[in-house]
Amino acid sequence: MSESQVSILDGTTFVVSDRTGDIVASPDAEHGLFAHDTRLLSKWQLTINGERLTTLSIDEVHYFENRFYLVPGEHDVYVNSTLTVRRIHNLDSGLHEELIITNNDRRPVDLTLRVEVDADFADLFEVKDAALTKKGRHYRRVDDGRCLVLGYERERFRRETLVSASVPAAFDENGVTLEVHIEPHSRWSGRLSALPDLPMPRGLDRLTIPGRAVRAGRDKQRDLLDWLDQAPRLECGWEPLRGTYRQSLIDLAALRFSPFLAEDKSVPAAGLPWFMSLFGRDSILTSFQALPVASELAATTLQVLAFRQGSRVDDFREEEPGRILHEMRYGERTVFDETPHSPYFGSADATPLFLVLLDEYERWTGDADLVRSVEQEARAAIDWINDYADLTGAGYISYQRRNTINGLENQCWKDSWDGISFRDGRLPSFPRATCELQGYAYDAKMRTARLARGIWNDPAYADRLEREAAELKDRFNRDFWVADGEYIALALDGEGRQVDALASNMGHLLWSGILDEQKAAAVVRHLMSPALFSGWGIRTLAQGEARYNPIGYHVGTIWPFDNSFIALGMRRYGYADEAARVAAGILDAAAFYDGRLPEAFAGSTRAETRYPVNYPTACSPQAWSAGAPLLLLRTMLGIRPVGEDLVIRPALPANLDFVALLDIPGRWGRLDAYGRRPATADRRELQPAPLQLSPP
Repeated sequence: MSESQVSILDGTTFVVSDRTGDIVASPDAEHGLFAHDTRLLSKWQLTINGERLTTLSIDEVHYFENRFYLVPGEHDVYVNSTLTVRRIHNLDSGLHEELIITNNDRRPVDLTLRVEVDADFADLFEVKDAALTKKGRHYRRVDDGRCLVLGYERERFRRETLVSASVPAAFDENGVTLEVHIEPHSRWSGRLSALPDLPMPRGLDRLTIPGRAVRAGRDKQRDLLDWLDQAPRLECGWEPLRGTYRQSLIDLAALRFSPFLAEDKSVPAAGLPWFMSLFGRDSILTSFQALPVASELAATTLQVLAFRQGSRVDDFREEEPGRILHEMRYGERTVFDETPHSPYFGSADATPLFLVLLDEYERWTGDADLVRSVEQEARAAIDWINDYADLTGAGYISYQRRNTINGLENQCWKDSWDGISFRDGRLPSFPRATCELQGYAYDAKMRTARLARGIWNDPAYADRLEREAAELKDRFNRDFWVADGEYIALALDGEGRQVDALASNMGHLLWSGILDEQKAAAVVRHLMSPALFSGWGIRTLAQGEARYNPIGYHVGTIWPFDNSFIALGMRRYGYADEAARVAAGILDAAAFYDGRLPEAFAGSTRAETRYPVNYPTACSPQAWSAGAPLLLLRTMLGIRPVGEDLVIRPALPANLDFVALLDIPGRWGRLDAYGRRPATADRRELQPAPLQLSPP
C-alpha cells in the first residue's frame, strides 16, 4: 500500500482511497470499494461549492473505520477556513460515509455538496492488468429519485452498487448533490451509502459468495473488543512489543471472513489489497501461528479446505484427487473460466501443510472429533503426496504447471517467476522439487502417523507412514546436501541436479525436523551469516547470489512469516540464542512499522540503515505477517503442547527483561507462560539453555 493511500477493511470487503477520502481510480492509484474480487466503486469524489478538499489529519479509528478532518479548497498557512469537514468512512456490507460540516463563521452559509460516483466493476485481475477489457454492459439509473443504481451485466453475471442518502438529495446518473444551509456556529450532518448487490448466477454453487448475510449489521466494535478480550494477555518490559502484539490481533480480526458452509465461523484472508480471499497455504500457516491465541481459525480453515479438497483431474484448475486448494476467487473472470480460481489448486505445499496443521491443532485443543471428521480427507492428502506429487519418480514432491496459460510456474511459497534459481542466476528446469516441500512431506507423514495410531486406531497405517518418512529423510539428507558448501540445495531440477542457490527455504527444514543433527548445525550457521541475516531478519536469497536484490520479491527481501517459522525450527534443534536473535530483529522492525509488519521489507543490511527499508508493493495488513509476532512469542517462551500439558522453556532476546503471556487457551484450560532474562546474561548476547524437541 502506498503512503498516499489509506484503507479500511472487513473480511473480503475493503476500501482504498486517497488521503482526503476520495476514490479516484487510475493506473497509478488502485482506489476503490471492493467486495469479493470486484471493484464496486471506482469513483467517489467530494466537492464543496465545486472545490475539492484539503486534509488536516486522519484518524484511523478501527480497521473498519477512518475519520478525515478536512477544509474546503486549497489552503496555505496564510488562509484560515471558517468551515471544517469531518468525513467518516465505515464498512458495514458496503461503504457508509458520514459528513459533518461545522460553520465557524458569524454568518450563515449555503453550500453545494457534490459526490461524483462511478463503478467500473473491474474484476480484481483486471485492476492488476489494465490490458484486460470488459465484455459486458454497464448501465445506470435513478430509482424514484431516491437511489442511484450503478450496474454491470454479462450474460448470467450481474453486479450492482446502490447509492443512497439519509438526507434530501438530488440524484443523477453521475452522482448526488446536496444543498446545505448552516447557521452561524452550527453544524450539519448527513449520511451517504454505497451498498453492493451481488447476486450469484444459477448453477454456480461452487462460487457462492461467503458470509454476506451474517456480516451485515454486526456490532464490529463490540466484536473486536470481544476478540481482544478472549486473547491471551501480554505483559513485557518492552512497550513496542505490546503494541505489535495488539496490532497483530487487530489485523487478524480485520482479515477474518466467514466462508461458505461456515457462516458463523472465520478463516483468515491472505492480505490487502490483492489477496482478500481464501488461500490454502496462507490460511494454514496463519492458523498455525495463531493457535495459542485463536484456535478456532485453524478449525474452520481445516473444515473448509477439507470440503473443497480436489476430487478429480482438471488441468485448467490443476486439480487432483486429495490436493488442497491454493486460491479461491469470486469475480467475473472466474465465473466465466477466464481464470482457474474456482478454486485453483496450483500449490505443492498446501496439501502437506494441511496435515501439519491438523496434527498441531489436535495437540493444542484435544479436538479428536474434528480429526475423525476429516480422516478420509487426510488419507487422500497422503495419497496425493505419494501418487500425484512425485512427478519424477524420485520420491520427492515436485511441481510443473499443467495450466500453461495462467497457472503459476512456481508452486511453492516463493511463487514469483524468478523465485527459484541457481547460484549463477539460471532458472532450473521443471519439474522442480524445492527443499522445504520435502520437509513438509516428512512432517506431514510423521504427524499423520500419530493421528492414525492415537485417534483413527490404525497402527498399521501409522507404521507405514513412519517408514515412508524415515526413507524420505535418508534420501533427502543425501540428495539435497551441497557438500562443498555444507548447506541444503534450494531444489532439485527436472534432471535431478542440485539448484545450488543459498536461500532461506532451508530454514523451514529445521521446523519440519527432516535434517540430520550435524547438517542442522551447518544450516543454522549459514542462516545467521552476513550473507543471509541482515540484522533485521533472514533474507529470502543470500547476498552474493546472481539474482540477489534486496528489494526483489523473493530474491533478497525479508519476510516476517518466513523468519517466524525458521526461528521456531531453530528452537526445535536447540539453537535458542539464534532464534532469539531472529525474533529480536523482526520485532525491532515491527516497532518501525507501528506494530504492523508488512508482507516483506528490504534485505538491506541493518548497519547501513537505522530503520527497515520498505518493499514498494508489500501487502499490509497481511495475515501471516500479522501472525509472525505470535509465533515469535511462542518461540521465545519455548511454548509447546505435550499431552495435556503446556511446556514452557523461555529464551529471551537481550533487549527483553521479561515476557509473560497469560491465559493461553488449550486442552489444559488456560495457563500462563513466563520468561525472564537471566540477571547474569550479557545484554549483547544470550546463552540460554538449548531446547531439543523430538520430531512430532
